[in-house]
Amino acid sequence: MSSPSTRTAPALDLHGRTALVTGAAGGIGRACTLRLAAAGARVRAVDRDATGLAELVDCAGRALGTAGGGAVEPYVLDLTDLDAAERAAAGTDVLVNNAGLQLVRPIEEFPPAVFHTVLTVMLEAPFRLIRGALPHMYAQGWGRIVNVSSVHGLRASAYKSAYVAAKHGLEGLSKTAALEGAPHGVTSNCVNPGYVRTPLVEKQLADQARAHGIPEERVLSEVLLTDSAVKRLVEPEEVAEAVAYLCAPQASFVTGTSLVLDGGWTAH
Repeated sequence: MSSPSTRTAPALDLHGRTALVTGAAGGIGRACTLRLAAAGARVRAVDRDATGLAELVDCAGRALGTAGGGAVEPYVLDLTDLDAAERAAAGTDVLVNNAGLQLVRPIEEFPPAVFHTVLTVMLEAPFRLIRGALPHMYAQGWGRIVNVSSVHGLRASAYKSAYVAAKHGLEGLSKTAALEGAPHGVTSNCVNPGYVRTPLVEKQLADQARAHGIPEERVLSEVLLTDSAVKRLVEPEEVAEAVAYLCAPQASFVTGTSLVLDGGWTAH
């Protein structure tokens, strides 16, 4: 019998599995797509950005080479088409709800139409995707749902009413899916990063500067990272590794929880 010091954790092997990742053309979604494909999964890369998806497929082809097993299949889809989103999830073994959008405005200035769109893409679409994926997962007695939430699923920030509301709702949806899925071998968890080095965060700088009345160059240190003990952005690949862990054999007992990568933000 091997000692604890010499035991090796089982590697993530998703050969023969189909994964679906939303918001796959860039940032966290791109990193998750490449990580799951590297583990052998056939990944449905969902995004409305056809050009970004084509670049992702090209990158995946170079990265995967002739290793076999893993592949990336582009799937152009606007998640506001909820019926199409549910259909896209049919037959998936691993579902990563990642797509998101952001607008920084005081509540009294927040456009109701944008609030509606944010909730549709970031909460209602994940519900429909989960709904579409569960029949297959239940039938085979195995499935992994990973919802890319945020520290804003656990903490609020001013001027982000739609984003915070969507992420808090996603936390509740994820826990409900965990309770219902447990008897069927399906886990559901959230991954909660702080600010990640993505185009979504970069686009916030001007909005945050305007909302707080400070120059853009001061936003990163004085607004975005003020509550983080680790004063840097999270890298997309770090989030992808957390997602991969939740799909691995050693995480089969982890469900209904939130894996926080916030640099100590919520330790306050």
